[in-house]
Amino acid sequence: MSRINDVGGMTGFPAIVEEPDEPRFHEDWEAHVFALNGALIKRGIYNLDEFRDAQERLPVAEFLGSSYYERWFAAITTLLAEKGVLAREETAP
Repeated sequence: MSRINDVGGMTGFPAIVEEPDEPRFHEDWEAHVFALNGALIKRGIYNLDEFRDAQERLPVAEFLGSSYYERWFAAITTLLAEKGVLAREETAP
């Protein structure tokens, strides 16, 4: 089964434009999400495969409408709820 992240060979997507000297993080919150994910994986809350799967399970519109780190944050909150670390209500904005 193909998921939305598997776009190899699909047409209709714009070209990827690389920013010269692009910073690793565009906003401070992105660095926090990056660090949070690393800490949760290191603590064994979930593993990298589960993290990737949680991103790939995002609804198509959410996946396509989100930035790279927005998808990371959505995956983290999904996994924290699924693992019982946080209640769904606690992950709501």
